Amino acid sequence: MEIIKITKLIWIIFALLSAISAALVAIFGKIGVSHIDSTLATTVRAIVMALFLIVVSLFLDKFQLLKTIDNKALTFIILAGISGALSWLFYFLALKLGPVSGVAALDRLSVIFVLIFSVIFLAEKLTLKSALGAIFITIGAILMILK
Repeated sequence: MEIIKITKLIWIIFALLSAISAALVAIFGKIGVSHIDSTLATTVRAIVMALFLIVVSLFLDKFQLLKTIDNKALTFIILAGISGALSWLFYFLALKLGPVSGVAALDRLSVIFVLIFSVIFLAEKLTLKSALGAIFITIGAILMILK
């Protein structure tokens, strides 16, 4: 039972670190994209990310695991990569044109889409609690973009 609590704590810490990192993407991205093309900025960001992740994978000796990826997993990883690239393209374009707090608030509506898609495609349960959370997130995003 204690291991379950520790595991839950660890994923929550990682998720919060992810949220902090994503917040810094918005701030750094807004500053960086202010005087250059948003597509070019996204491309440079992707190159930096790829190089960084290659170094991390080399350091952690993860490339030996490449042979464990089957075709189905590879297909979905590729689709996730394309979806992520599209997300970054739209995100940086939105940052160039709009206020960072509004862009970030609307971007976080991805949580709502994840909830909907997880119910449709992964057969996850939609509970009253998750539906209420989705409603509050949506209301919060709308409030953050209103003048």
